[in-house]
Amino acid sequence: MSHSDYLITIHVPPSLEDAVVDCLLGFETAQGFSSFAVNAHHHSNHGSSLAELVSGRQGKISFQMYVEKNDIGAVLNQLKTDFAGAGLHYWVTPVIEQGVI
Repeated sequence: MSHSDYLITIHVPPSLEDAVVDCLLGFETAQGFSSFAVNAHHHSNHGSSLAELVSGRQGKISFQMYVEKNDIGAVLNQLKTDFAGAGLHYWVTPVIEQGVI
């Protein structure tokens, strides 16, 4: 099966939410994106507050963005340039089906 659309998911510290929104809005090839608050659970405690260490979860903003296969590199390269060392966690998954009902 060949996929042409992919979903990039990015977990971002809340302090970088507005900057990531501005970055993602710059992609005309994007089919839009969503953002929402999530609790990240990870063995790495990098950047965790004392309350997050105690609760075992770290507050993040999750972004999900549909992109075509040929645009994945451009989006990731821009994020890597703009947010180097910021601790953004991302993954890319193929979209099997999407639509509007």
